[in-house]
Amino acid sequence: MLRLPAARFSLLYAAQFVAVGVMLPFFPAVLAERGLSATEVSAVLALGSAVRLLAGPLGGRVADALGDVRRVLALAAGLAAVAALGFALPLGFAALLLVQALHASAIAPVVPLTDALAVRAARGGSGFDYARVRAAGSVAFILAALLAGQAVEAAGVGIVVWVMAASLAATALAAGLVPAEPTTGGGARGWAGFLAPLRIPAFRLLLPVSALIQASHAFYYAFGTIHWQAAGLSPGLIGVLWSVGVVAEIGLFLVGRRLTEHLGPVGLSILAASAGVVRWGVTAETAWVPALLAVQVLHGATFGAQHLASMAVIGRVVPPAMAGTAQTLHGSFGVGLWMGVLVLLSGPLYAAVGGQGFWAMAALCAAALPAALLLRGVLR
Repeated sequence: MLRLPAARFSLLYAAQFVAVGVMLPFFPAVLAERGLSATEVSAVLALGSAVRLLAGPLGGRVADALGDVRRVLALAAGLAAVAALGFALPLGFAALLLVQALHASAIAPVVPLTDALAVRAARGGSGFDYARVRAAGSVAFILAALLAGQAVEAAGVGIVVWVMAASLAATALAAGLVPAEPTTGGGARGWAGFLAPLRIPAFRLLLPVSALIQASHAFYYAFGTIHWQAAGLSPGLIGVLWSVGVVAEIGLFLVGRRLTEHLGPVGLSILAASAGVVRWGVTAETAWVPALLAVQVLHGATFGAQHLASMAVIGRVVPPAMAGTAQTLHGSFGVGLWMGVLVLLSGPLYAAVGGQGFWAMAALCAAALPAALLLRGVLR
């Protein structure tokens, strides 16, 4: 089975999303166990976010310049695995900041470079279904998050570091198994090469569409659980709500190829934006569990449909020689930067209006609709 390109890419996605699945819920607890205060934990997390914004596009540019995305991906994952081991050491705040900077620099390009390889292979001779292969990452994420909780209960929160390092090492090995599709490398150098994808009109328009739709999840990620707890929902029920969203995402990826062929990338963006208006509006107005379960299913559209739209646009308009740069620029400045900004703004927003802040996220999705129509005109 692993002789098939689709199976090898599925393994690659699964390995790296195991790391994400254990890191997101438990990494702050790892830092707290090292003796860091809440302020110091926030500083370490913020540093990682800032470093990834720049390190991701830099890694993509290096991969394109060398003409071997697969090799840079494997190296980055391997370095991230080694850096992750630093979190297992009894280090103080300053040293952990350094470890975080190294780890964030290495891990930043891993997922975007994987997308660059997979999109190119899916559109080329391999011909596999990108969306179904990407679903392997979502399945690995939810399983890792669920199993990590059991592992922490059994062995302590420190086990998270070892799982994270092992999964990143497995990512480096899996990168060596996927088909090699080197480009000629070179091209424009320096800032000209770094910013070359921005000279493509459709790529420039994709960035605000992705920013508006994907960053609309910021309030949900930051205060969704807190809002539902305040409304009286139990922790178990809140866990179910989060799980429903991820399962819906997986379901959309499983039918993603047919959906993309039917709607096209702009149609997917319009679907994602429209679903976001409904999802965040309902979430703002009610904590009635049946309604929340229904709109959590829309996570498949709000996240998954826009992700597929982005991959379709990049695969269509960006030349292979700059695919790594484009993917990492999109990850940093089409999603990551604005997600970070909105997470910061979510605190004052929630303090001021509580769950009504979800209406601001609905407004972002509404603003994405005319932006998507502009993108349609450029693609035509």
